[in-house]
Amino acid sequence: MAYKDFIYFTVVEGNVRNVSEVSVEYLCSQPCVVNLEAVVSSEFRSSIPVYKKRWKNEKHLHTSRTQIVHVRFPSIMVYRDDYFIRHSISVSAVILRAWITHRYSGGDLNVKWEDNLLHAVAKNYTLLKTVPPFERPFKDHQVCLEWNMDYIWNLRANKIPQCPLESDVVTLLGFLYASSGENTGIVKKFPRFHNRELEATRRQRIDYPVFTVSLWLYLLHYCKASLCGILYFVDSNEMYGTPSVFLTEEGHLHIQMHLVKGEDLAVKTKFTMPLKEWFRLDLSFNGGQVIVVATSLGQDLKSYHNQTISFREDFYYNDTAGYFIIGGSRYVTGIEGFFGPLKYYRLHTLHPAQILNPLLEKQLADRIKLYYERCAEVQEIVSVYMSTVQQGGRRPEACDLRNSYLDLKLRYGRPSTCRAFPWEQELKDRHPSLFQTLVEMGLLTVPRNQNESVLEVGGRIFEKAVKRLSSVDGLHQISSVVPFLMDSSCCGYHKASYYLAVFYETGLSVPQDQLQGMLYSLVGGQGSERLSSMNLGYKHYQGVDNYPLDWELSYAYYSNIATKTPLDQHTLQGDQAYVETIRLKDEETLKVQTKEDGDVFMWLKHEATRGNAAAQQRLAQMLFWGQQGVAKNPEAAIEWYAKGALETEDPALIYDYAIVLFKGQGVKKNRRLALELMKKAASKGLHQAVNGLGWYYHKFKKNYAKAAKYWLKAEEMGNPDASYNLGVLHLDGIFPGIPERNQTLAGEYFHKAAQGGHIEGTLWCSLYYITGNLETFPRDPEKAVVWAKHVAEKNGYLGHVIRKGLNAYLEGSWHEALLYYVLAAETGIEVSQTNLAHICEERPDLAKRYLSVNCVWRYYNFSVFQIGAPSFAYLKMGDLYYYGHQNQSQDLELSVQMYAQAALDGDSQGFFNLALLIEEGAIIPHHILDFLEIDPTIHSNNISILQELYERCWSQSSEESFSPCSLAWLYLHLRLIWGAVLHSALIYFLGTFLLSVLIAWTVQYFQSVSDTLRLLP
Repeated sequence: MAYKDFIYFTVVEGNVRNVSEVSVEYLCSQPCVVNLEAVVSSEFRSSIPVYKKRWKNEKHLHTSRTQIVHVRFPSIMVYRDDYFIRHSISVSAVILRAWITHRYSGGDLNVKWEDNLLHAVAKNYTLLKTVPPFERPFKDHQVCLEWNMDYIWNLRANKIPQCPLESDVVTLLGFLYASSGENTGIVKKFPRFHNRELEATRRQRIDYPVFTVSLWLYLLHYCKASLCGILYFVDSNEMYGTPSVFLTEEGHLHIQMHLVKGEDLAVKTKFTMPLKEWFRLDLSFNGGQVIVVATSLGQDLKSYHNQTISFREDFYYNDTAGYFIIGGSRYVTGIEGFFGPLKYYRLHTLHPAQILNPLLEKQLADRIKLYYERCAEVQEIVSVYMSTVQQGGRRPEACDLRNSYLDLKLRYGRPSTCRAFPWEQELKDRHPSLFQTLVEMGLLTVPRNQNESVLEVGGRIFEKAVKRLSSVDGLHQISSVVPFLMDSSCCGYHKASYYLAVFYETGLSVPQDQLQGMLYSLVGGQGSERLSSMNLGYKHYQGVDNYPLDWELSYAYYSNIATKTPLDQHTLQGDQAYVETIRLKDEETLKVQTKEDGDVFMWLKHEATRGNAAAQQRLAQMLFWGQQGVAKNPEAAIEWYAKGALETEDPALIYDYAIVLFKGQGVKKNRRLALELMKKAASKGLHQAVNGLGWYYHKFKKNYAKAAKYWLKAEEMGNPDASYNLGVLHLDGIFPGIPERNQTLAGEYFHKAAQGGHIEGTLWCSLYYITGNLETFPRDPEKAVVWAKHVAEKNGYLGHVIRKGLNAYLEGSWHEALLYYVLAAETGIEVSQTNLAHICEERPDLAKRYLSVNCVWRYYNFSVFQIGAPSFAYLKMGDLYYYGHQNQSQDLELSVQMYAQAALDGDSQGFFNLALLIEEGAIIPHHILDFLEIDPTIHSNNISILQELYERCWSQSSEESFSPCSLAWLYLHLRLIWGAVLHSALIYFLGTFLLSVLIAWTVQYFQSVSDTLRLLP
């Protein structure tokens, strides 16, 4: 009789317990090995063996046998969390399986479990029921805790912890971003998940990426370089990671991945991206096998192209070991166009139909599309007109113009001709201002290049418009100038775009239209207009005017202009001026503002001619940088630098002239003389010159050891340029004796330079703060924005606008002053905001007539949120909150906060106003008292707080004689003395005595009267 091997088992209790009793019944036809194994699966891992047992059966063959096995499971699967079991796991499935192998057919106790299972002659399995973590019992550990540990544990023993509500969907961009095609972009960094299950999944997929990217794009041009950045990951070693998506010159997508083996792999799509159309780009990554690229057009997501690409490589993907960049960076330029909403699904691969990423700013996106459609028409008209002019050799006259003088001139000159243009009357009706301007312009000198000619025409249109705006009633001209500015903007001259953005956002002589203002601000930012970019950066930094608060987006705009600022400062051309902090409330500073024919300038010139070194240096600086109201004149400045350096022994003048000779700024380069002068200035102990010698040996001699020697010496003398230069040596890995790059040490030197006001050092620090790739610079987007904003606000083009506003104010040209201060204030620079509010206070009729916004409230309110705002701005906002202003209701709490900030800045009026509020019955909150470092336990009542406030007010007052603070302090103490007198025992005694005297006198009086009456007959 043939016996067949079998195995069955029975679990006494079907649940997973710490020790589960299992009855195994089996029969072996040959010597065999019986195997029993428990395998566990969770949400993140599967088939994990947690229990194994095997035994031999060689004697009891052909007989059914039963074996009782006590299966022991790990405590983290069976019990709840407690003081010892800190992380119990949630188990989705527990499989108990058993099998038999014959010893002479591959089954043995020494054979691996996996191989043993392959030779099984009989097998069976069963599922055990799992228990959720919070339904499990606590384990009796048979140990005693200290009483304090036991108490702490019992406090939270019955509390069920909740996993943080966290999603793998990240909105990298929620608003439109204007990408100028330069080396700046948005930096985003993913943190690790707080939810440990999500984090475990993320870590498991490092070599098997599963994610989806969905973004909206509007491309104006294909890439002008080999690659332009769209979205790419930069790892901690500053190398491209997975994913990296770029645009090529031909319009294809270049998708690059980093492989597990350390190499990079890239692929290019077969199709090209659409131009001047909003489209959604969806990329889904599913391991190393498939990438799906889907492009959809328009709001209805009409399918455009789909492509599936398969690979046989394993990609490396760790989205927290670095940062993402949207657009450009120092590694690659960005696209030219606009980014829309961008969503990133970190742990899911989705079909385009499953992706929820609508174009939220639909109206604004539609206006952008309409703007470029209109501009294409304008540029075509200008190009055709210019081509016709250049072919004819002179300006054509329009057929419908009649000018008697012109007719006679043409009649006796060459034959009068009327050139026909290829456009219809309908087109002329749509662009009347453009045709009028083209006819009026003399355009024979424009460049032959089509793009340059269109830009040149745009510049000329803008100049004509600004000339009208600078007239006495310039603000009254705005509505008629707007069409010309629109045409100038369409021609690519984006100063006009910024003017339009400000006009519409503030309602300056035009109906306020926030959406139209956003349109022109974005268009200007895309065109790399400095003031437009600063406007966008500021609005996103503060989250005002319907712009969402987004520091990374703000940094993208500010860093673009900050990077250009040092380059602009060394460019002698352009409408630039030194950015000076001149407040219209400061009469002393206003008195020293001058021009080339002003008293201050003429006096300096007189003193400089006489050989006064200080006057020569100040005069040269004013002319070189365009300071104090003097127009920028580098040639004249260099003459004074040369005169001072060669005729005096002043080391500062010698150094300044040496730098000019080294760089050839406005003068022929003379390195030999420059070196002599630099050594001379250094020998006199000028730390700038010592740094200059290091710069000479670094740049011209490539002698890094000698350069480092001078820079170390200059740094000890407190020179911030030297600190920056030493940082560069460490960054480039060429510091003598240290052959490798040391970014940490470089960062420390850059930070030291930045604290000394060094522009490039500040830029590096802002970059480190936004990326967070250095341990010494933890990621801080807000701080990165503050540092980049600080540099951007030194830009000379902004300084030119501020100077024009100041000059107009000094000349009494109120329309022009208001115009330029509004333009400057909307970039977010604090000094212009407070000055504009001051102008609106001086001329409320002008502000009310031409501005739709509440000028005084808006710009004082903007200024108090700035770093380094003046105390008078806090006082003014405190007054506005206290009294209420137009549509703003009274708010005593905010009023107290404003006065407290002014007081903290050392303004005596702030203390005085707080004291008056207490006199009127207001209560100062404890957090404000803490803010002012007034201890509520010491000053427990209002009288005590009043005394402290008046004393501080008196001490902060700059007046030597009696001030309101001192008088208020004196009056308070007189009241206290009088109150003390009225409530003293002496008053009761005197009152009683006087009353007794009065009563005695009254009694005596009546007695005397009665005696007199008795004596009468």
